[in-house]
Amino acid sequence: MTIDTSPPSLSVLTVPATDVQAAADFTTRPDVRRLLGSPDPATWILRGQGLLGLGRSAEFRVRGGTRFTSARVWWDAVRNAAGVDDRVNRPGTGLLAFGAFAFSPSSTVSSGLVVPEVVIGSDDHGAWVTLIRPGSETLTESDVEAAWRALVVEAPAAIETRPASETTSAASSYPTATPGALDENRWMAAVADGVDMIQAGDLEKLVLARDVVVNVGQPIDLSAVLARLSDRYDSCWTYCVRPGGIDDPDAGRLLGATPEMLIRVKQGTASARVLAGTLDRHDLPEGANPEDFAGVTLGGSDKQQREHKFAVDSLLAGLSPYAETVHGEEEPFILALPNVWHLASDVRAELRTGVDGTLPSPLELAEAVHPTAAVCGTPTDVAGGVIEDLERMDRGLYAGPVGWLDASGNGEWGIALRGAVQLDAHQARVSAGCGIVAESDPQAELAETWAKLRPMLEALPATRL
Repeated sequence: MTIDTSPPSLSVLTVPATDVQAAADFTTRPDVRRLLGSPDPATWILRGQGLLGLGRSAEFRVRGGTRFTSARVWWDAVRNAAGVDDRVNRPGTGLLAFGAFAFSPSSTVSSGLVVPEVVIGSDDHGAWVTLIRPGSETLTESDVEAAWRALVVEAPAAIETRPASETTSAASSYPTATPGALDENRWMAAVADGVDMIQAGDLEKLVLARDVVVNVGQPIDLSAVLARLSDRYDSCWTYCVRPGGIDDPDAGRLLGATPEMLIRVKQGTASARVLAGTLDRHDLPEGANPEDFAGVTLGGSDKQQREHKFAVDSLLAGLSPYAETVHGEEEPFILALPNVWHLASDVRAELRTGVDGTLPSPLELAEAVHPTAAVCGTPTDVAGGVIEDLERMDRGLYAGPVGWLDASGNGEWGIALRGAVQLDAHQARVSAGCGIVAESDPQAELAETWAKLRPMLEALPATRL
C-alpha cells in the first residue's frame, strides 16, 4: 500500500547559517541540539552536529516488500522535478529527506520519507539552513528568515528548553516498563528454542528481540528525551522521525541513539560500522580496569567473535556487488558506550558506477545490506522466518534503516537500535535484541536485553517492573 504517491514540485534554497539574521544566536554556537524544543522534529545528530528537520513539505508512505524500491522511485521523481539553489554544496545540503523503514516486508507499520520545510545542518565546516517549499517559486533569503522565525523563534515550544546540565533529571511520578509481546519467561523459552534450532543445524545465528511498553504517566517531553540521548550517547547517532505522518493512525514517532551505521555514502564512498558482541558495563568487577576487562572478555570470547564475524560477513556480501574495492579491519575493536561495550568493525568501499553511469543511491545500498546478521541472523532467509515465529511481534521500525539522503547521492542510514516508538502522548514501545548462537544462555541473553533497553528507559525515563 502506498500513500501520497504523486511527487510534488519543490523549490529549495540552502544558504550559510551566517546569512540568516534570525539565526545569529545559533551561529555563535551551531550545536543543533539547541533547537530540539521545536515541535515534531526530525533529527540525525552526532556530537551536536548533524541535521534537524522542521515542518513538512512532502512525504511518502509505503508498506510491503517493495517499500525501498517504491521510495526510491518517488524520491527520484521529486529530485528530478525540484528547483534547487544550493549555495553551500556539501553532503546534507540542498533537497533532503529523512526516513525510516520497517524491519520486515510483512510489517503492517508504514515506512516512508519525509521532506521537511526547513533543515538546519552543521558539520566541521560550518552551519547552513535549507528552505523547501511546494511549488516552483524562486526562494529568497527573506523567505529563509521568515521560515526560521516561524518554525524556530515563534514555535510553540521554545528553543533550548533543556540545557545540557539539566538533561539527566525530571523523572515522571508514574514511570513503568511492562512486558510487551512476551514476558521474560516466554522470551527466554523462545531463546532456548532458537538455540535448539542452531544446535540442530537449521541455522548458524539468530537475533531475537523483545519489547517493553513504557508509560511515563504524563506527556512525554520529546525535547528532553532527545537531549538526554544526544548528551549521554554523543558518540551514537541520535535519530527521530515520524515516517507515517501526523495524520496516519498507524504512525508512531521513532527515536533513539544508534551506535550502528548500516551504510553511509558521501561523495561516492560508502562506509559502515558493524556491531555484534556485547558486554554489560554492570558486569565490570570492582577494581578492574575497564579497557582490560572488555578486551579480554569480548576479544577473547570465541562466541562473541563468531557472532561478530557473521554480522561483518553479511554486510560485505550485500555491499560487494556495488563496490570496486572494500576495506575492513582484520580484527574488531572495542567500542565503549555508557551502558555496554561492543565488538565493532568499520568497513569502507569505493562504489562502482552502474550501467547507466550513475552511482547507487544510499537507499538502494540500505536495501542491499538490510538486514545484516547483526539484527537478523545467518542464513538471512531462514533467520527471518524463525524471528517471526519466536518473537510473536511485529518489529515495525525497530532494527530497520533510519536516516537521511540528499539529492546529490549522499546519505546516512543507521540501524534503528537503542530506541523506541512513541505510541501516544504518554506511552512508548522500547525494543532490544540479542545475537543467539549455539552456546547462548537464555538468562544471560535476557540480562543483555536489559542493558540494551537501558538508554531509552533512562531517557524517557522509566523504571523496570
